[in-house]
Amino acid sequence: MPKAANSRVPFADDGSDIKFCSTCAFGAVCMPSGHSKPTLQALHCLVEHVGPFREGEHLFSAQQAFSAIFAVRGGTVKTRLIDSLGREQVLGFYLPGEMVGLNAIHPERYPCDAIALDTVFLCRFSFPALATLATQIPGIQQQLFRMLSKDIGAASMLSGDFTADERVAAFLVAIADRYAARGFSATAFRLSMPRADIANYLRLAAETISRVLRRFQDQGLISVVGRDVKFVEPAAVRALARNVLHS
Repeated sequence: MPKAANSRVPFADDGSDIKFCSTCAFGAVCMPSGHSKPTLQALHCLVEHVGPFREGEHLFSAQQAFSAIFAVRGGTVKTRLIDSLGREQVLGFYLPGEMVGLNAIHPERYPCDAIALDTVFLCRFSFPALATLATQIPGIQQQLFRMLSKDIGAASMLSGDFTADERVAAFLVAIADRYAARGFSATAFRLSMPRADIANYLRLAAETISRVLRRFQDQGLISVVGRDVKFVEPAAVRALARNVLHS
């Protein structure tokens, strides 16, 4: 089972004899679709547990040949690009149960760096073998399509003309919902990414992130202790985020 809902370091469990771990990105292929773990033994055999990767270490680098996609079991992964002037652009963050590397399928090279933000453990899926298996088990193919669609949607979520308050609220709600989808708390969670990375991702100044979080706390919407965040008024935070998340 997953660790307690308020765990500071969420980690995927290792499942059981009849299903994959509850946070697994392919978990939806198992029991809800009528497949048991023995039926999907071929998929299970593709999984290679890798790690730990320490803070700052690369899972893969931009332009490296594509060979696998990864599911995060523990820790948080950041994807980023470095331009010709050495400037960093943060593209996204990946939590336990989420897949990294899907955007490399078409170019057949990883288009960005993936870096551990803390101690990270992964499941590695050989993509050529996974693609072959997907032609035999429709549920796997459908799940791949869902994950690709979700990845594209997440990339465009913050592209509109939104205020800093809206962007930060949407970021917090999205993180909370992603944890909740994997069985963790939807109201108390840890932001394992530095403020500077959040600011870069939201296209805001780091000082703005700190100022908005402080204002939310002063308004009684959230409680912030270090990197630990708790929603005090979840409905109010979601109201602030609604235009971003529904755009």
